[in-house]
Amino acid sequence: MGDVQALLRYVFQTENQLTIPVSGTGSAAMEAALCNFIEPGDDVLIAVNGYFGERLVDMAGRYGAQVDRIDRPWGEVFTPEEIEANLKQKSYKLMAIVHAETSTGALQPQVAEIAAAAHRHGALLVLDTVTSLGGVPVEIDAWGVDVAYSGTQKALSCPPGLSPLTIGARAREVLDNRKTKVANWYLDMSLLTKYWGSERTYHHTAPINMNYALREALRIVDEEGLEARFARHRTFAELLWQGLEDLGLPPRVPIEYRLPTLTTPQLPEGVEDATVRKQLLSEYNIEIAGGFGPLAGKIWRIGLMGYSSRKENVTLLLAALKELL
Repeated sequence: MGDVQALLRYVFQTENQLTIPVSGTGSAAMEAALCNFIEPGDDVLIAVNGYFGERLVDMAGRYGAQVDRIDRPWGEVFTPEEIEANLKQKSYKLMAIVHAETSTGALQPQVAEIAAAAHRHGALLVLDTVTSLGGVPVEIDAWGVDVAYSGTQKALSCPPGLSPLTIGARAREVLDNRKTKVANWYLDMSLLTKYWGSERTYHHTAPINMNYALREALRIVDEEGLEARFARHRTFAELLWQGLEDLGLPPRVPIEYRLPTLTTPQLPEGVEDATVRKQLLSEYNIEIAGGFGPLAGKIWRIGLMGYSSRKENVTLLLAALKELL
């Protein structure tokens, strides 16, 4: 347990004591990042530019928050200025934003500036790093992020079942000063701190085999080194991007905020989304995802995360797509 916590602090680039793997997939840590800090009637601001921003809105509302939202078209990103303009409207307890939007392939820049804006207006910043942690720089302490969460099965290359979560000092103070109990017993960090703290007080039966798996996955990340890992993801993403351009499948997201771990090529007229994906799987044993929401049928979603971010995967995919198209 101690090894897992220390290695998670490394990948999150944080000294936060309360850094743990939540028992459950990424959505469990997403929920923990909200339910521990929201009490009924709290004002919450959420930036929505894709599917997982929508999920944050849904979850926050279920805990009684008065949710306001800032919207951008799917695939675009936010500026610190527009976020600060919205933060001025009310006394928000927290704001949440997605760092790497899995539904669109967009990587939110200027997180440090957004965190500073939130703090100027008395709000905590909650950051979704599900598709960024371990694949692109995530610097929780340097950026001033109060709460961040992720999933094990993306760029960490671990089986799904746990979700890394880190909680900073500002957020812990909010948790300690709640007037009501956390509405979710299973994800109550005031209880889980004792389980993951020095007391090791029983809370629930953890998926211990998954903790061993996560320890090994994180050990591999540490062995490679974060900088080398980020460079590898970027190198093979750029190889994929160029190859897609050559095939007439340009990535939808502009390169300045394109996510290296997940690429979203636009489909030209006449290309049947599901047909090509089915052929890729049956003929080449390659699985890529389709778009959903407003991007359904318009894009594919190609993950290059962790171990799968390798030259041979990119070369094979591009050759297969050329043949099928």
